[in-house]
Amino acid sequence: MSMKPTLSDIAKLTGLTTASISMILAGKQIERFPPATIEKVEKVANELGYISKQSRKQPPLILIVCPSVINPYFATLLQGMESAAEKVGWNTSICNTYWSKDREKRIINLAKQYNVKGVIFAMIPQQPELVESLSALKPVIVVGDKRSAVNLDTVDVNNFSAGYMLGQHLIELGHKKIVYLSTTLNKEHTSRVFRLNGLQTSYSELCPEGTVDVITREVSYKTEIDNVEIEHSIGQNLAKDFIKHKKEATAIVAINDMIAYGIMDELISQGFKIPEDYSICGFDNIYPSKFLNIGLTTIEHFINNKGTTAFNLIHERLSSTDDIHSTTHVEFDCKLIVRTTTAPPRRC
Repeated sequence: MSMKPTLSDIAKLTGLTTASISMILAGKQIERFPPATIEKVEKVANELGYISKQSRKQPPLILIVCPSVINPYFATLLQGMESAAEKVGWNTSICNTYWSKDREKRIINLAKQYNVKGVIFAMIPQQPELVESLSALKPVIVVGDKRSAVNLDTVDVNNFSAGYMLGQHLIELGHKKIVYLSTTLNKEHTSRVFRLNGLQTSYSELCPEGTVDVITREVSYKTEIDNVEIEHSIGQNLAKDFIKHKKEATAIVAINDMIAYGIMDELISQGFKIPEDYSICGFDNIYPSKFLNIGLTTIEHFINNKGTTAFNLIHERLSSTDDIHSTTHVEFDCKLIVRTTTAPPRRC
């Protein structure tokens, strides 16, 4: 086989003509070919390291996968990635999963195309085994949680520590009964679970007489994709559940800032005052949290910098001439940001 792989090399390994190989890799008249044939050709092209003449003239393309750009957390994270890509003249393309496993699988298959040079997941993938198989073909970076068992290069935040910080803050203020309001809690949403674990551990260690209750809401894929105000409305519904079942608590910890905004709006609309009646906390420190009329106490974990670091890692991987790489983990510290939504508990 020649030093630089050619269409003929791919044809020999796939049993197809060079003309068919050329059309598949160029995406021309691709409907003529079975999906299995297309996948086979793209897999062989990737394994050989084939680069078409057209691709050699184009900047590398990095595929970015995220749940939804509606949440300012992901918008800020992606801005960090795209800003870093712009500085080196590389292209990016963004795909949303809306937390659908089927969409995630389709995006992973899309990422196998030879013209995609690398992939960044802006969250822990729901199907890590598929992503790990993808990483055998091209570099993959995951922005996730320190405790997640993902055998990939990661840019991490310690969500357990973040939850512990908020718990410690509320304990120091004197809150004994608190409630954690979240969307789906399971192994596919590890950051939410680790934040809860940190919160619970802080209370078991520092305030054993206290309680941490949990209220959750399940969110379907269809709801995610059809509703641009999804997280705010979920926050409102979680607040209604809270008022109905756990209103004796004195503090609420929301899974993220966007949901915290919905909780705050619902409580205020029902005549409650923040923080006089209930202290509210979030996670992420997205930009609206500092607005004077919001002033949300939250956790900063340097979202934009995480995005920049994730892109720089994949740029380094693709620019390196080394055949063997050790797995890289970059961890960002968390910082408690205290604003006006938390205060000592009301007198009962």
